[in-house]
Amino acid sequence: MTASETDLLSAVDLINLEGDLLDHGEFNAWLDLWHRDGLYVVPIDPQATDFKNSLNYACDDHHMRARRVHRLYSGESISTTPRARTVRALSRFRLLTADEAHIEVRGAQSLWEHRKGHSRHYAADITWQLRRVDGGLQIQQKVIRLINSDDVLHSIGYIL
Repeated sequence: MTASETDLLSAVDLINLEGDLLDHGEFNAWLDLWHRDGLYVVPIDPQATDFKNSLNYACDDHHMRARRVHRLYSGESISTTPRARTVRALSRFRLLTADEAHIEVRGAQSLWEHRKGHSRHYAADITWQLRRVDGGLQIQQKVIRLINSDDVLHSIGYIL
């Protein structure tokens, strides 16, 4: 097996774990997958690259990710009660770059949400930038580019 194949398999293992944790409401374990200075981004404009200077549905650093998880567990937000049931399918993984410090992977996500008797579907291209840490990987940045972000995202009570 080549180094790039090993890198992609390691990355996909982490990405699949992340999806499973999110779909099963294990949000604190999800937080543990992140590098402390990581960034979780859902841009409104799918072409955006300067996330700090553009409008986003989410642009969460460590503190904001922790607050988001707290809201999901606490039920303090109306959008989190009752909790949505989600299932996501992740596919089409492509290794974009890999070096001794980082791995970057792009893939597709099809996510179904069911809440209060209604189902919604969200499809996205996602890019994960992963950092090598102590023989493993952590999420450095995750950018979720919804394919119809201009009119699709409703109030959500979960993590894409």
